[in-house]
Amino acid sequence: MPALCRDCLTQIALSRRCSACGSPRVVSHAELYDLSIAHMDCDAFYASVEKRDNPALNGKPVIIGGGHRGVVSTACYIARIKGVKSAMPMFQALKLCPEAIVIKPRMDAYVEASRAIRTMMEELSPAIQPLSLDEAFLDMTGTTKLHGVPPAVMLAKLVRRMKTELGLTGSIGLSHNKFLAKLASDLDKPHGFSVIGAAETQTFLNKKPVSMIWGVGAATLSALNQAGIQTFSDLLRWERTDLIARFGSFGDRLWHLARGQDKRQVSAHEPMKSISNETTFNDDTSDPQVLDGHLWRMAQKVADRAKTKGLAGRVVVLKLKRSDFSLITRRVSLYDPTQLADRIYRTARGLLDQLGEPGPFRLLGCGIADLSSADGADSAGDLLDPDAQRRTKAERATDEIRQRFGDKAIVKGRALR
Repeated sequence: MPALCRDCLTQIALSRRCSACGSPRVVSHAELYDLSIAHMDCDAFYASVEKRDNPALNGKPVIIGGGHRGVVSTACYIARIKGVKSAMPMFQALKLCPEAIVIKPRMDAYVEASRAIRTMMEELSPAIQPLSLDEAFLDMTGTTKLHGVPPAVMLAKLVRRMKTELGLTGSIGLSHNKFLAKLASDLDKPHGFSVIGAAETQTFLNKKPVSMIWGVGAATLSALNQAGIQTFSDLLRWERTDLIARFGSFGDRLWHLARGQDKRQVSAHEPMKSISNETTFNDDTSDPQVLDGHLWRMAQKVADRAKTKGLAGRVVVLKLKRSDFSLITRRVSLYDPTQLADRIYRTARGLLDQLGEPGPFRLLGCGIADLSSADGADSAGDLLDPDAQRRTKAERATDEIRQRFGDKAIVKGRALR
């Protein structure tokens, strides 16, 4: 059976330790040198960057996130052992791990580290699909002739370079499609290398919980459980037509995933699905002036990103979180796509006014979805709002001034609330 030392990159016969360097970090699998779809996931990325940049943090539990009222962005593995998880309310995380050191995110540092890793990936294959700053899919199909070694060797070399040159670790999942590669990358964290071959796919999946499916959250999992579906074996008992009837288009995807099938390609140009911005308040608030001011600033940030990327959205989304952490989401479709802050704000404000709920709220967010090219956006006009065209021209003029003289050259009064 093929085996590879992840430290010295020697291809060896199956053994518990490398015959060349003695390292126990050996990965072996019958299909090790035949598979080419990989998922690389950095280990506790934000926390790892902080520990790299401040060695005094080594050996200590570190949580990255906002203040006491915020949520956990990520946590190092020491804090995770205590039960701390991403997206957990900070007060709850500190109850579980009161000795944790809480650090506010330094996005510039994380972006810089992510770019360095991306540069290393680009030396392996042009087919890279980033999912976030700290993870990406790679399609290494056809690269053996280019590099002179199978994809598994180059992937092991990638994480070795990350460790020696950047002081960061990552875990590799290698398989025959994206779904399984992502599952594999979670099997041996941190600093792991796991393989799921084609021959073992069904056996591997059968007893696994459907909660492993990427994108299955609490609501979807509850719906699946109510239908008697808890494992992949349960899914296999359903007819394809019945899954579609019960769960819509997602049911068809479930039918394929239950069989380990995923035809999605690794795309270097995966289209952006939405643009949004949100904030967690220092104190719960129901003050309409405070909510209005934040809503305008968010709409402006969303519009700025859309304009920069040449995108517009046909759907405006409003998001609120109550003091008990329950979530409210409202969305409305527009008659034509928009990238204007004024239109995003007014639509989101309308959704807020229609709620009929006084609050208080701990979080507010807004955004646009159903994105498309900005060509033809905001061109239909609004017969019910004769001032809309004037405000559009004013916003375009303001954009030009801000572009020349900076974002603070012109500030709307409501942005100061």
